[in-house]
Amino acid sequence: MAENEIPRVALYLQDMHSLQDGMEYAKYAEEKGFEAVWQAESRLVRDAIVPMAAFAAVTKRIKVGSGVINNWTRNIGLLAATFLTLDDLAPNRVICGIGAWWDPLAANVGIKRHKVLTAMRETITVMRKLLNMEKVTFHGEFHNVEGIELDVVHGRREPRNIPLMIGATGPKMMELCGEIADGAVLNYCVPPEYNDRAMELLEKGARKAGRSVEDLDRPQLIVCSVDHDEDKARHEAKWLLTQYLAQQPHIAKASNCPQDVLEKVQSILGWPATKEQVEKAMQYVPDDLVDRISASGTPEQARSKVKEYMKRGCTCPILYPMAPDVKLMIDTFAVS
Repeated sequence: MAENEIPRVALYLQDMHSLQDGMEYAKYAEEKGFEAVWQAESRLVRDAIVPMAAFAAVTKRIKVGSGVINNWTRNIGLLAATFLTLDDLAPNRVICGIGAWWDPLAANVGIKRHKVLTAMRETITVMRKLLNMEKVTFHGEFHNVEGIELDVVHGRREPRNIPLMIGATGPKMMELCGEIADGAVLNYCVPPEYNDRAMELLEKGARKAGRSVEDLDRPQLIVCSVDHDEDKARHEAKWLLTQYLAQQPHIAKASNCPQDVLEKVQSILGWPATKEQVEKAMQYVPDDLVDRISASGTPEQARSKVKEYMKRGCTCPILYPMAPDVKLMIDTFAVS
């Protein structure tokens, strides 16, 4: 990679900004050459589909991805119809990122996650057939459908070009992703060296399907806090990292966060966490951890850290802006 060259870049939005602001950021990112805008759906705060439609409606070129939705709470027919609808709104610009969700959130809303690999395999298998406009009969453990199809009467009946990406964190899901998906949405709050093992597992899975890891797209979520004052940038990133280390066990594990830090943070944060709890717990998250698992600092520092992820397998950084000046982050990574 040439010096200062980051040829592909995407924007990641969750619930930190209003939908109205998110629409403006999506348009600005498009102007600055960003490839895609991804919308999260994780905590019980904002679904992904409504924002995706909003972003698609106010842009013309930029791709719009779910980063990620879960494969437990929408039946497979509705899931396929939803992405068919998004593709009607933004033809050939929609990306479907799906993840296996996580506990305790899933359990707390009555979803008993089990055999998560089988469930994901079935979801991808049936979803791909439906979006290919096939009539599908499938009887599995998690999906049972009989002669269903996306019965378009008015509109485009051709197969839809919607990449199916798996948001994988654990090793078994990463391997499955390499085998059956169009790509992997690599997680955030992890150090760049996390990607080394991810690449090995994706390659192992890809070989099962007669292909290579290089045949897979590998965009990666990256917490990115850009400010001309690096201490301010780090402080803003620490807000999100504190909350996720406390509430999302799979991310805490992947981050290699010291156990004593986890215990202190988790003893303070409730669910949902209050602003006061997050502020109290932040003091226990060391600056060097923030530097390891995010791209935080001045524009030059942030770009340098993002390149580390790319050198270790990330094909397109999906940047989650944490500092107040979102346009500064977009400008920092503008593609000429």
